[in-house]
Amino acid sequence: MDLYLEVYAGGGEFHSEDRYRRQLSLHMERDGWEMVTASFDGVLVGYIYGFPLPPQTRWWEGIHDPVPPGFTEEDGTRTFALSELLVHSGWRRQGIARVLHDDLVGGRAESRTTLLVRPDNVPAQMAYRSWGWRRVTTLQPAWPRSPVFEVLVRTTDRRRPPSPNRSAVSSYRTGA
Repeated sequence: MDLYLEVYAGGGEFHSEDRYRRQLSLHMERDGWEMVTASFDGVLVGYIYGFPLPPQTRWWEGIHDPVPPGFTEEDGTRTFALSELLVHSGWRRQGIARVLHDDLVGGRAESRTTLLVRPDNVPAQMAYRSWGWRRVTTLQPAWPRSPVFEVLVRTTDRRRPPSPNRSAVSSYRTGA
């Protein structure tokens, strides 16, 4: 929680501790929820988490047209949703986000991965695009005071092994 609040300091009510605790609690209950963390000398410096989208997911609620036919149809094995990728400000620009990303997303069984990113988050936009993500449309979640996000999608590369630079990265998996 402390890392989330540091990364989103001044982010307004949408990035409040209360809302994020509720979100995290709901997400952790999802089958297949997985988190990968990075730490240095026992201190958490970054994490990423996500989960497979179930058939009756609410993930796509608030999506804006146009979207390709069938884009929001889920069967529990089609799409992995990357929900958060955070790195402490003092540890950025050292490749930690890429290692976390590659460890969680690389080699997934789902055929695609999706995430939501703010249009004004230029560093994240640039990183995701360089990692093979493409923009599909926009979406505004039903959370109160939620911003509009860009919907990015990346096809899963099942041939890519996890990143070899894992000395400070660990995984926590739950569910199926």
